[in-house]
Amino acid sequence: MRRSPLVWTFGVSVFFFSFASAGNSFITLSSTTSTQASGFFDYILPLFKQKTGIDVHVIAAGTGQALRLAEKGDADALLVHDKAGEMKFVNAGFGVDRREMMYNDFVFVGPRADPAGIRGTTDAVAVLKAIGAQRATFVSRADDSGTHRAELRLWEEAGVDARAASGTWYKELGAGMGATLNTAAALDSYTLSDRATWLTFRNRGDLELLAEGDPRLFNQYSLILVNPRRHPHVKFNAASKFVEFLTSTEGQNAIGEYVVEGTVLFRPNYQKAE
Repeated sequence: MRRSPLVWTFGVSVFFFSFASAGNSFITLSSTTSTQASGFFDYILPLFKQKTGIDVHVIAAGTGQALRLAEKGDADALLVHDKAGEMKFVNAGFGVDRREMMYNDFVFVGPRADPAGIRGTTDAVAVLKAIGAQRATFVSRADDSGTHRAELRLWEEAGVDARAASGTWYKELGAGMGATLNTAAALDSYTLSDRATWLTFRNRGDLELLAEGDPRLFNQYSLILVNPRRHPHVKFNAASKFVEFLTSTEGQNAIGEYVVEGTVLFRPNYQKAE
């Protein structure tokens, strides 16, 4: 029997509606490499998927690149760690509902021999002054990430123009944290790492954690939704569910329960605005 045009049209409409619904069951998150490399997403995203049915597709990049992707509307939400860059993004109208949601810290790692003598130092500026004075090899991510931006602020505070020494004792890679640690291990050099990536890094060679504890090494992570008024195509409602989950009591507890080698990698610290 010949199918009527009306029935055929209805069937095609149902097919495309179903396809579109399936296509909308994910959001795109532009995030830092540290949250990816540390295994955090492998842990937290299945919990969110189980609760909501929404997948999260992560684009892992340095914070600077992550912000630029979101500016172009190529992501629905951000998870990054550079407050100055985040506020510029929000104030320019690209992002809304910025929420500080967890933190850890940065640490200095370097060769066991420690030619700059920084072991046990709790002053980050003194660490970089010592490395610069000794012209000890230092590997920089040089990728405009949150870690790289923090490193450059510390060099400036130390009064050391490390970038002027690029290609000599100061090595600029333009790479993520894992690749930077691999290079530091191969060259027996110093670098600045977020603690989460360092704890989950396995190819340490002679590298050791040598200096930590300065309040200037505090490392805050924040969530930001891409502004739907700027980019109407973003999946604002689904992305909002992700933000609400991570800042809910359930999500915050889950973050605090992510432990590697007996250490909590990220500490939840979301505080709801009054």
